[in-house]
Amino acid sequence: MLNKYVLSSIIFISGCLMPSIKAVAKPALSLEEKLGQKLMLDFRYYCEQGTGKHCRTPMTKLPESLARVISDYNIGGVILFSENTQSIEQTITLSHQLQVAASKSSSKLPLFISIDQEGGRVARLPRDVATSFTGNMSIGATYKQHGVDFATKSATVIANELTALGINVNYAPTIDVNMNPDNPVINVRSFGENPQRVSELGAAQVAGFESNGIITSLKHFPGHGDTHVDSHTGLPNVAHSKSTIYEQDLAPFKHIIAKQNPGMIMTAHIQYPALDSSTFVSVEGKTMIKPATMSRTIITDILRGELNYKGVVVTDALDMAGISQFFTPIQAVINTFLAGVDIALMPIEIRTPDDIKKLDELIKSLVHAVESNQLDEQEITQSAARIISLKNAFELSTEFDPINAVVNAKSIIGNKQHRKMEAELALAAITQVKNTENTLPLNLNDGQHIHIIMPDTRKCMAMQQAIESASSSSITFSCSSLQGFDPAQATQSIKTADIVIAGNATPNQSAVEIGGMDDLKDDPSFALNTREQPQALESLLAMANKFNKRTVFISLRAPYDIAKFGDYAHSVLASYAYNIDVDKLERVSGPAFTALAKVLVGQATANGTLPVTIKPQKGN
Repeated sequence: MLNKYVLSSIIFISGCLMPSIKAVAKPALSLEEKLGQKLMLDFRYYCEQGTGKHCRTPMTKLPESLARVISDYNIGGVILFSENTQSIEQTITLSHQLQVAASKSSSKLPLFISIDQEGGRVARLPRDVATSFTGNMSIGATYKQHGVDFATKSATVIANELTALGINVNYAPTIDVNMNPDNPVINVRSFGENPQRVSELGAAQVAGFESNGIITSLKHFPGHGDTHVDSHTGLPNVAHSKSTIYEQDLAPFKHIIAKQNPGMIMTAHIQYPALDSSTFVSVEGKTMIKPATMSRTIITDILRGELNYKGVVVTDALDMAGISQFFTPIQAVINTFLAGVDIALMPIEIRTPDDIKKLDELIKSLVHAVESNQLDEQEITQSAARIISLKNAFELSTEFDPINAVVNAKSIIGNKQHRKMEAELALAAITQVKNTENTLPLNLNDGQHIHIIMPDTRKCMAMQQAIESASSSSITFSCSSLQGFDPAQATQSIKTADIVIAGNATPNQSAVEIGGMDDLKDDPSFALNTREQPQALESLLAMANKFNKRTVFISLRAPYDIAKFGDYAHSVLASYAYNIDVDKLERVSGPAFTALAKVLVGQATANGTLPVTIKPQKGN
């Protein structure tokens, strides 16, 4: 038994996976303690002395001022980012410090320590340390041959590695049904476009996570799959009819709730007028349709009422522009609680000791909202009970031995078995969309020249080194980076090449994903902005055609770009991932590139199938 409180009723949280545990001893929480449990804070950066500029010092160990925040305000949980998780030892020490702080609170309740470790595009743990896999769409590509096998295995591996670090909540799986080729934020984070397949794979991941001690958070309810706006930067509107919403967007949530009843579900900052067309007035005085995060119809009536969800509802980050552009932080939290949400994720930014005053103001405002009947106290009590019941169901504890944990973690995280499974998924996902003139496999011979075109120099290096490892032939390589290249040099390289291998990542990568600005440092005069890069790729592929070069096009992310570039190539492959690691010797590698090289040289066949629909290509 992990906390001291008697609950008037025990809420069943985790379906058949974990039993609910009855809490005993002290009576009910105070109002302030309940409200503290309903807040999930981030300490991504923290500057103890404060600064006149934006604080960008990663919080890697818990300072006393933040420890007091957790204990004084009975905070229910924290979210970790890559800045907070720089090594095994450091992350375990931080987890220990966080739970020690929670143990000193008046409630003594353990913390939710949460993270976005979806795999693929979204991975907060260092890729050279932890097993990150190639993501959900690659899992979707294996479904025809492997069913839910890789969904279960990847979740099990990630769960074991997170547990070893003292992390107990993962904001995964993403069960958005990706129906929009231009979706800037979901794309390969989705299993695909088929709601039933997404449902099955999502359910398998929930089982894999929760049977291994990690609380899942299905996202993004009621669905982020058909948007062309990223809710990090704006407020998307989904214009689906009600029938389409239930048949596609809501279908995976309905299926998984009925089968697994996952610990958490995360809301989306998205307008769904067919579900709720009620409005609010923004801080700028503009009348707007409520986002799902703040819609009582969507959260309480549909999610809890119609879909019968009994677990904990958490918002997506409240600092995202889909919320923060239109509400003050206090307004945002009050409105989410009015909708029936249990936990406000990242409600305020705490970067310096002065920011702690904002938290104090938030708590006081929430207390006043309850006392003035703006918020229903009984609903706050029920919400806190759901949170405590979930912590009990997964036997969360403030007791955490960091010394033994480090020894255990080093034998688990990124071990050979886990890396083998990561490589197996990457290879099983590779999809051959087109192969004319027996272009694949490449019959490489000594002295041949391969010209590689990639989104950046490091991916050129990853592709080159993977081919060198997979082939015994002595090959020369040249590279054109889509971030910037010398046109004359690229023309000469393509003219003299025997084979051209071109890769593209759509939608555009962010600077964080690229992981380096090497291309721009080499020669700024040849830098290309992101809008110019697709045209540059098309011109280089056209040039390869002009010189009659054997050409392979690789879709490195969402395969919709095959419709634009596939006609230029003799062969087309999709990998759904491109993430790389750079070791101390500057060797660049990644599971997707290793898998691609094996297919290119004929060591393996491409057995994946497209999880989304693209235009038919000539020559298939």
